[in-house]
Amino acid sequence: MTPLSTERPLSGAAADVEVAIVGSGFSGLCLGIRLKQAGIDNFVILEKDPVFGGTWRVNTYPGAACDVPSHLYSFSFAQNANWSRTFPTQPELLAYTEQLVADHGLLPHIRLNAGMLGAEFEESQGLWRVRTGQGEFTAKVLVSATGALSRPALPAVNGLAQFEGKLFHSAQWDHGYDLAGRRVAVIGTGASAIQFIPEIVKKVAQLDVYQRTAPWILPRPDRPVSAAERWLLGKLKPLQWLYRGINYLQYEMRLIAFAKAPSLMKLIQRQALRHIAAQIPDNAELRRKLTPDYTMGCKRILIMNSYYPALTRPNVALYTDGIAQVRTHSILTRGGEERAVDAIILGTGFDVEHSLGSIEVRGRNGRLLSQSAEGGLEAYKGTALPGFPNFFMIAGPNTGLGHNSMIYMIESNVNYLMAAIRAIREQGLHSVEVRPEVTRDYNLGIQQRLAGTVWNSGCKSWYLAASGKNNTLWPGFTFEYRRITRRFDPQSYRVQGQAPAATAA
Repeated sequence: MTPLSTERPLSGAAADVEVAIVGSGFSGLCLGIRLKQAGIDNFVILEKDPVFGGTWRVNTYPGAACDVPSHLYSFSFAQNANWSRTFPTQPELLAYTEQLVADHGLLPHIRLNAGMLGAEFEESQGLWRVRTGQGEFTAKVLVSATGALSRPALPAVNGLAQFEGKLFHSAQWDHGYDLAGRRVAVIGTGASAIQFIPEIVKKVAQLDVYQRTAPWILPRPDRPVSAAERWLLGKLKPLQWLYRGINYLQYEMRLIAFAKAPSLMKLIQRQALRHIAAQIPDNAELRRKLTPDYTMGCKRILIMNSYYPALTRPNVALYTDGIAQVRTHSILTRGGEERAVDAIILGTGFDVEHSLGSIEVRGRNGRLLSQSAEGGLEAYKGTALPGFPNFFMIAGPNTGLGHNSMIYMIESNVNYLMAAIRAIREQGLHSVEVRPEVTRDYNLGIQQRLAGTVWNSGCKSWYLAASGKNNTLWPGFTFEYRRITRRFDPQSYRVQGQAPAATAA
C-alpha cells in the first residue's frame, strides 16, 4: 500500500502510514477528520465493504432510524441544521456521513474492500504490520474503530440451518426478496425488530413474531422539523448550540435514574405501562405478553409509536413460548404449534462481545487480542490494552451509553487518541503501552460503579458478557468521560523511546 504523503514519518523504522484506522463509521471518520485538522495526512481508513459508512450504511432495513435526537446525534464540529425530523432516519444519517467525507476530504484516505485480515506488532521497529484483502503495509499506530454494533448475532435455534426458505438478519436485509404475500417469521424483538415490523406487516400475508423477552417501550416524541425551524437553526448558530445543549441536558439527566437513584425508574415504568394500555386497549392477553417482568432499564429501553399497533393486526401472531425447532418450511413452537413460513428474519441484534470477530491481532510477544478478550474485554479508558503498544480502540469496552448520544463519547475518545498520537510524533517515541496495573485498577473502579446501577440489576442483556460482567456501558455522566480523556497521561503507560530525563515513572 502506498503512503498518502511524503511528510516525515514517526521515529523508528519508517512506516508506510502513520495511522491505520479499521472501520469507516462515525468513529473512524471522526478520527480521520481530526487527523486532517492536525495536519497529519498520511493515514488510511480500512473498510471491508465496497462502500463506506458503518452502521448507517449497513442497516438499511425498512424503518431504520436512530433513537437519539438528530441535533445530538451529529458531531459538534459538523452540526447539521437541515434535519427533516427530530429523530434521524437511516437515509438522512447516511447522507450526513457522506457529507462529512466530502467536506473534509476523506475519500482519498478510505480503502474499500480492504478489511483487516490480521495485524502483528513488530517490537524491533515499533510498527504494526497490517494485512488486508488488498495487501500488506506497516503503520505506526493502529486504531480499531469497528464499533460494537457491527457483527450480527445469530441465535442458537435448533434446526435453523436446515430451513429451506429465505433467511436473513436485519443488518443484512435482502431488498431483492419481495415480502408481499409471504408468510414471515421474525425472531427477536429488539431495537431493529420493533422498527421494521410495523413496516413489513403492511405487505406480508402472515407475520409470526417470536419474542424471548418483552422490551420496555416508551412513546417516540418524533415530529417533522419545519422549514422555519431549519432556517432559524441555520442562520443563528447560537440557537443551534442552545437547542443541542437542551437536548444534551435532557438526555444526560436520565443517568440519575439509571445509575444514581434506580428507584426513579418506577416513574418512567408507569409511563411505559400507560403506553401499552393506550395502544392495546382491547386485548388483555396481548398486553400481558408485552409487559416485561424485569426492572426497566436493565435492558435497552426502546422508543416507538407503531410497534404495539402493528401487533394488533389480524395477520400478526405473537409467540412467547419459544421455538422448539425450525424445520425445512415451518417453525415448531415449544407449545407444540407448527407454523408454515416462507421467510425468517433475524432481529437478534449484534455480538458486542466479539465485535472484531476472528481477526488475528497480535501484540507484544505474539499475544492475541482474542486472549485478552476472554471473559470480557477490558481496556484503560475504553481505548488502550496492556500488551498492545500503539494500539487504540474508539468506543471500546465500557464506553457505551444507555442514556445519551454515543457521538459525544466518540469525540471524547478521539480527543484522547489525538493527544497520544501527538505525543508519539512530537517526542519521537518508539511505542506507548498502557500499564497492566493501571488497567486493572481502572476497571475495578468501573465495575464497582456499575454494581448499583439498573443495568446490573439481574436480567440478561447484551450489556453483559458471557461471564456476567458488564463490559459495555459507561457508569457515569458523559462529561466525566470527557474530563478523563481531555489529556493523554503518559505516566499510565510504558513509554519507549524518550530521552532518559523525560521517561515516565
